[in-house]
Amino acid sequence: MTKKRILTSMLSALLLVAGCSTDTAESFEVPFEGKMDHVHGMGYAGNENGLYFASHIGLKIYREEGWFETTDNFHDYMGFNATAEGFITSGHPSADSELPNPLGIQRSVDSGESIEEIAFQGETDFHAMAVGYNSNDIFLINPAKNSLLEAGVYKSGDEGESWKTVKAEGLEGEVTSLALHPADSNFVAAATAAGIYFSWDGGENFKAITDGSETGTAVHFTEDHLYFGSYGTAAALVKYTMENEELEPVDTPDLSQDAIAFIAQNPMDEMELAIYTFEGNAYLSEDGLQTWKTLLEEGKTK
Repeated sequence: MTKKRILTSMLSALLLVAGCSTDTAESFEVPFEGKMDHVHGMGYAGNENGLYFASHIGLKIYREEGWFETTDNFHDYMGFNATAEGFITSGHPSADSELPNPLGIQRSVDSGESIEEIAFQGETDFHAMAVGYNSNDIFLINPAKNSLLEAGVYKSGDEGESWKTVKAEGLEGEVTSLALHPADSNFVAAATAAGIYFSWDGGENFKAITDGSETGTAVHFTEDHLYFGSYGTAAALVKYTMENEELEPVDTPDLSQDAIAFIAQNPMDEMELAIYTFEGNAYLSEDGLQTWKTLLEEGKTK
């Protein structure tokens, strides 16, 4: 073999390696088709990065071009909250992870390719946790005493560096969902077995904005509104205007024998809003809640 052919072969090999490296770097997400179970959160993580579903075995992502899943970090994310930078979550590590169980509070700013501890790793799994989309303030219910906090309600305005006890006066019923306003953490909402509760003073005091016949199922803040899901005689989606306290029912797909578990509006497009239900159905409206398209049917991608 001549020197010229050897050099050509070496160059080709280097280009092949470089190509493989690029493919590897881009392979954290791959197309997904199938079924997802046990979704514990949903939101538009990282602004225009897609609609993320925190499933029992890692992240599934819906974008205009279709469904994707990650190829690593199959953690069981609980208390999942999308933020402008990525997401903040709790939960349990995957079986092949070396991370302590439970995860405590973790942050990702690279679409879930890596996570970093904020607090309580190896101590607490937070199911009821809300994070401001832009502020990154945290509001949570601590289920049991850990190394720093007693059981109770707490908030942090410095991304978990310090914690303040919250009175949560007037909040009744088991909490199933919490929400924090994207920028103004004076506004907090909770869905409980007794209804939907709203706070204007950072969670110190709550008032019910539904009557006693409603069970709260989901809460989600936009800049000017609180969207909530509830169940009385049937599942409902309601838009609550904070300025005038007006309640406006929203038309939904057929939710007979079902109810809304999670709500997410696209922060970059106020016309786009998604809901996920307890029966594993997901719907997306891209025209200001006029029509809906199905993303998931009983957990199966569409």
